[in-house]
Amino acid sequence: MTTLSEDHVMSTVTTRCETAMPKKRVAIVQSNYIPWKGYFDMIASVDEFIIYDDMQYTRRDWRNRNRIKTPAGTKWLTIPVECKGRYLQKIKDTVISEPNWNRKHWQTIAHNYSRAPYFDRYRDFFQELYLTCQERFLSKINYLFLKAVCRLLGIDTMFSWSMDYRIGNDRTESLVSLCRQAEATEYISGPAAKTYIEEERFVKADITLTYMNYSGYPEYAQLYPPFEHTVSIIDLIFNTGPDATRYMKIGKR
Repeated sequence: MTTLSEDHVMSTVTTRCETAMPKKRVAIVQSNYIPWKGYFDMIASVDEFIIYDDMQYTRRDWRNRNRIKTPAGTKWLTIPVECKGRYLQKIKDTVISEPNWNRKHWQTIAHNYSRAPYFDRYRDFFQELYLTCQERFLSKINYLFLKAVCRLLGIDTMFSWSMDYRIGNDRTESLVSLCRQAEATEYISGPAAKTYIEEERFVKADITLTYMNYSGYPEYAQLYPPFEHTVSIIDLIFNTGPDATRYMKIGKR
């Protein structure tokens, strides 16, 4: 298997003081389908990555779709799921509605990236990943793809599921509770969570709260200008190959 990099790094802004306990960094995030490079930087920045799929499934979100570059602009690749009338279903309970989604996605990817510099190098890896995927649940599909891409990037972070732990009664309480059960000393969060996280609860729990910093990503030679950062990680891999982590935070340490 081709490995891109073994380097790990974190680029964040810490908001609270660290404790004297042995350090353990944890992130708690809903699973996404072939997410952008920032998602993988978060995975690489922690010791344990908890997939938070006890949360409600949200339509037109990143759980079952992502974007790639095409000559006509960015294009959504969407995994079709059963959601009509299931407004309160959780991500972990969301099932696929079309069994041939994987073949269609692979055909679209191959068509649009066949001219990328490193497509031939990684074609067999991704083709097998797609065409052998027989999972029915969205969470398991996302997990399969996340783990596969992590192997390519040299990320060996431990994965776990929120279902393996007890969940609190509200959003911040749930995060703090998960961190305590995972024996975390530091919680790594995406910057968008600043709008709802009650930071004082992490202070009371002696858990350092740190936000990811997604600014400053360098551009790379990308097919089909103009350049777009927020596309699937596969764009970076097919265009930069073994140098992919040089264009991520994990390549900056």
